[in-house]
Amino acid sequence: MRQQILTMIAALVFAAGLGLAPGQARAQDAWVQIEALQTLAQAEERARAWASAFPEVNGFRLSSGWYAISLGPYPTDIAADRLFALTSERLIPGDAFVADGGNYGARFWPVGAPPIAPQPTPDADATTPEPDQIIVIEPPMPQSLPDETPGEARRSEAGLTANERKDLQIALQWFGYYDAAIDGAFGRGTRGSMAAWQAAKGHDDTGVLTTMQRAELRTAYRAELDALGLGRVVETRAGIEIEMPIRLVTFDDYAPPFVRYAEKDGSGIQVLLISQEGTQATLDGLYDVMQTLEIVPLDGERERQRDSFVLTGQSAKIHSYTYARLEDGKVIGFTLIHRPEDAAQMTRAVQIMRDTLTSVGPALDPTLGSASAAPSRDLVSGLEIRRAERTRSGVYVDGQGAVLTVAEAVEGCARITLDTLYDADLVASDAGSGLALLRPKSPLAPIAVATLSTATPRIGAEAAVGGFPFGPALPAATVTFGTIEDVAGLNGEADLLRLAAETEAGDVGGPVFDASGGVAGVLLPDASDDARQLPPGVRFAAKAGVASAFLSAQGVALQSSAETGAMAPEDITEAAMGMTVLVSCWN
Repeated sequence: MRQQILTMIAALVFAAGLGLAPGQARAQDAWVQIEALQTLAQAEERARAWASAFPEVNGFRLSSGWYAISLGPYPTDIAADRLFALTSERLIPGDAFVADGGNYGARFWPVGAPPIAPQPTPDADATTPEPDQIIVIEPPMPQSLPDETPGEARRSEAGLTANERKDLQIALQWFGYYDAAIDGAFGRGTRGSMAAWQAAKGHDDTGVLTTMQRAELRTAYRAELDALGLGRVVETRAGIEIEMPIRLVTFDDYAPPFVRYAEKDGSGIQVLLISQEGTQATLDGLYDVMQTLEIVPLDGERERQRDSFVLTGQSAKIHSYTYARLEDGKVIGFTLIHRPEDAAQMTRAVQIMRDTLTSVGPALDPTLGSASAAPSRDLVSGLEIRRAERTRSGVYVDGQGAVLTVAEAVEGCARITLDTLYDADLVASDAGSGLALLRPKSPLAPIAVATLSTATPRIGAEAAVGGFPFGPALPAATVTFGTIEDVAGLNGEADLLRLAAETEAGDVGGPVFDASGGVAGVLLPDASDDARQLPPGVRFAAKAGVASAFLSAQGVALQSSAETGAMAPEDITEAAMGMTVLVSCWN
């Protein structure tokens, strides 16, 4: 009944109170914009639905390429009252606003309606039109109402609700005029930001916005939001409510812990919503896993707090922003992925997404999603894992996680990791010995640390190489057994050991053990080149003395092995697994 009454009032106002024919608007008229849609088909469907309740529905193409659905036109002072009445009755969306129509283009609704245009002034000499050429003559227009005085502005401002006051602060913040709390309290900071906005727009900088100025600010803000395609999403299965660029993406799939939204109509925007039951360990694990994904490029800031984290990534192709937090036994968050050229707009979208992210129910069911998806070690929840440019091996040389490896392993790397998860810095690299020293950005506690063999290598003795021949495919080091063929290089180099062992490129940089289990050297890259191809299984290692001298120059002192007897192969394998580390180079 209430809606029927308001609809009747709307019809009377439209037909009689304004003195306008449908589609006719005056320069000072305004509209109540209730929706903006991305496609014409969507907009026509919604306009048809709204028209069943409101006879003054109109649809326009916006300058941004979207389509607006509006009620009107009304004189400016009536438009504000109309907006208040309809939102109070919850007959139109709460984020509807008064628009001046400045960015309204071609009209698509009502279908076949003429474009909005001022009507001609009657000419005394004009001939009487034929019946099929009726011209609607606009009555004399009243003068535009003057804007409010500061006193009148204060009185009209006093009638604002708490949410309306907060909305103004949010709009001022969006345009860079306000940086304090969104509390609806118009103190010195808010007044100063209002005055700055007024000055920038050519108004008197009184610090009190008039009704027209408030409408101007809100209209500009909503136009910005329309361009971002923002809308509120309640994802009941994931227990998340958030405002996100929903008009620029389309639902793709559930792939726990993610709800995946793909780009829509070439927008270049993708969104992941994150929802997972868990603890601090779950959050920490997610932090590590996200950094292995292609959607989180290596370049970018990483911020890790006790109960939340932020990951940013920038590459020539994509930018991404990931935020997650632990809340009441549940990890919630999102990743926004976009093109580099959209960075300025998406920075604003990110802030809104963070501010509106809310937990509204249980976490995403981990069994939900496409059961037909084939498992792959190259994918995590359907997302491609970033692959290292190359992987090599290394050996822990102190209790804080310093690693000895080869210079070739880390040459030209934008990022170096240990065991895929831990970032490391290159401390020193020596071209003469071919060795390099790495140190983790945060101290680690290795299971075992290398000890130097004090025994003189014996030709023909058994040797073993610890390494990662298959990169990260296996969770622990592999040991390859072979023999010491010589205690010098092919040209008599005294700092080399020659081995007979079937190693792979991933083993390079790993420790070479003698029969006593002490580290006798570090495996070097294959010495073959275009001019000389060595027989299969011929490998070289930098001797332990060379490694010791290099480390000493960097302030790292290796302990010597006290073992002299032979160690069982299984014991050597256990020792190698504790001290050998995967070294990955990322670009």
